[in-house]
Amino acid sequence: MRPLPDYPWDRLTPYREIAGRHPDGVVDLSIGTPVDPVPDVVRDALAESSDMPGYPTTAGTPALRDAVVNWLTRRCGAPAGIGVLPTIGSKELVAWLPTLLGVAEGDLVAIPRLSYPTYEIGALLAGAEVVRTDEPEDIDDSRLKLVWLNSPSNPTGAVLSQNRLRDLVSWARERGVVVVNDECYVTLGWDVAPTSILDVAVAGDGGEGVLAVHSLSKRSNLAGYRAGFVAGDEALVDRLLKVRKHAGMIVPFPVQGAMVAALSDETHADGQRRRYGDRRRRLAEALHAGGWRIDHSEAGLYLWATRGRDTWDTVAELAEKGILAGPGEFYGPDGSEHVRLALTAPDERVEAAAARLTAA
Repeated sequence: MRPLPDYPWDRLTPYREIAGRHPDGVVDLSIGTPVDPVPDVVRDALAESSDMPGYPTTAGTPALRDAVVNWLTRRCGAPAGIGVLPTIGSKELVAWLPTLLGVAEGDLVAIPRLSYPTYEIGALLAGAEVVRTDEPEDIDDSRLKLVWLNSPSNPTGAVLSQNRLRDLVSWARERGVVVVNDECYVTLGWDVAPTSILDVAVAGDGGEGVLAVHSLSKRSNLAGYRAGFVAGDEALVDRLLKVRKHAGMIVPFPVQGAMVAALSDETHADGQRRRYGDRRRRLAEALHAGGWRIDHSEAGLYLWATRGRDTWDTVAELAEKGILAGPGEFYGPDGSEHVRLALTAPDERVEAAAARLTAA
C-alpha cells in the first residue's frame, strides 16, 4: 500500500481556534455536517426495527432492496432490474471500492481534478496509482481500471450533462473500464437538474460497467446513521456483495428499516431541500455583496467561492470574522484560490455569517 497523506481537516485546527474567539461564536461552514432534525418517520422506523437480535443481511432486506430500486426508478430514471447494495454510509464504500473491485498495485484510478479526498485514498489503499483528470478518455494506458466521476461535484457543485455522462459511459465500456459516479447530491440541483449515471438515457437498461454511489446523509439528515447504497451493473454489485459478506461490511437491521422509511417518503426530503435552498440564497447574496465570485455551484450543498487570493489567506481572513471555511486546496491543486462554504449550518448561523461577510 502506498503511503497515505495526513488527514487534511486536522490542518484547520488553528483556524477553528481563531474563529472560536469571535464574540458571537464560530460559524462553521467547513464540513457538510447535517444540523437539522432526523425526520420523525425515520426515527419511528428505526425504533420499530430495533428488536432484531439476529445478524443483519449484507444484501439488505427485501423491503430495503425494493425501496432502493423504487427510488432509483422514480427519481433517477434507472431501470427496474438494476443491482443494489446497502453500504455503511458512502465514505466507506468510496474508500474501499477499488480494493473490493480487485484494483491492485500497478493499476491506474482516474479521479476528477477537483474532488473529494477519499477517491485518492481509496486508490492508495488498493496500491494503485492516481491520475487527476476531467478528461479520462485522454488516458491511453491499459492499466486504467476505474474512473471516478462526481456529478454533482463536491466541492464545486459542477454538473456533468446527460450527453457528457453518456459519452463517458460509452468510452469506458469500449475499454472494459468501470466508471463510477458519486451522485450523493443528485436531488439537490439548483440552477440545473442533474442526471444520474443510471438513467436509461445514459447507461441503458442494464447499466453494464456502471455504478452509482448514493447517501441519505444530506437528503434525510442521516449522517449519524451511516446509511448509503451502491447501485448499477448487477454483476459488479454481486461481486461487491460476495466480498462484503466475507469482510463483515453490513448495515445494521435498524438502520435498514430507517432507510426504507426515508426512501419511501419525499415530504421530508422536499422540506429539507427548501431549507438548503433558502440558506444557499442568503449566503450567495452576502458573498456577492462582499465582492466574492461564486464559481459553478449549480447543485449540491456547497458554494465554491473565491476572491482571487491564496486559499489559506482566505481561510485566515474568514477565521478572523468567526467563519470557518473549507480550503479549496484540500480537493486538489486547482482549488488553491477557492474555499468551500457548506449550507449545513442552522439558519441563525447562516444569518450571522451573512452579516459578517457584508460588514465593512
